[in-house]
Amino acid sequence: MKEIIFLTEEAPEGGYTARALGFSIFTEAETMDELKTHVREAVRCHFDEGDLPKTVGLYFAKDGIMTK
Repeated sequence: MKEIIFLTEEAPEGGYTARALGFSIFTEAETMDELKTHVREAVRCHFDEGDLPKTVGLYFAKDGIMTK
């Protein structure tokens, strides 16, 4: 596998969450540095050593308003 992408958001109660797109992987943390560490750990737990993705992308989502 080449890449796994996480959608990262600010949690309403504080801190951050990260959810993998296409995989059942979710983690959360108080700071972005902690979140990066938790994402790495979650990916290592989810995949076997030979199946680890080469790249892990964190994409930050902000609330926005779309108009016509």
